[in-house]
Amino acid sequence: MLVVKTLHIWMVVSWFAGLFYLPRIYVNLAMVPADSVAERERLLLMSGKLYKFMTPLGILAVATGLWLWFAYGFSGAWLHAKTTLVAGLAVYHLYCGRLLGDFNRGRNTKSHVWYRFFNEIPVIVLLIVLFLVVLKPF
Repeated sequence: MLVVKTLHIWMVVSWFAGLFYLPRIYVNLAMVPADSVAERERLLLMSGKLYKFMTPLGILAVATGLWLWFAYGFSGAWLHAKTTLVAGLAVYHLYCGRLLGDFNRGRNTKSHVWYRFFNEIPVIVLLIVLFLVVLKPF
């Protein structure tokens, strides 16, 4: 089970790298002037490749987490809270994909300031999840 735990941590760290960086690219996309077509295309290419790369990592992070859950059992309110937060991150991930689609279609309606705040969500969730996993407070 230690191998599965190690793989789970690796997948989570890798997935979070994408969750941290993709919305940061959106900040830059929202700031691109209308006449900077090459810059916009470059950022769209980067964000598209990153989303395609991080999606399997997120799936594998959840899959290895479920493997651990079934191996060790699902007990403790802390684990229920963590599972809820992970489900929220999956929704966040999917919403990032929707936002990418809006950018690709030229239909972004949000400002770079909105994306700056949006970018902080996974940071806060990660901190809470780490406290839950390490401290198991309830």
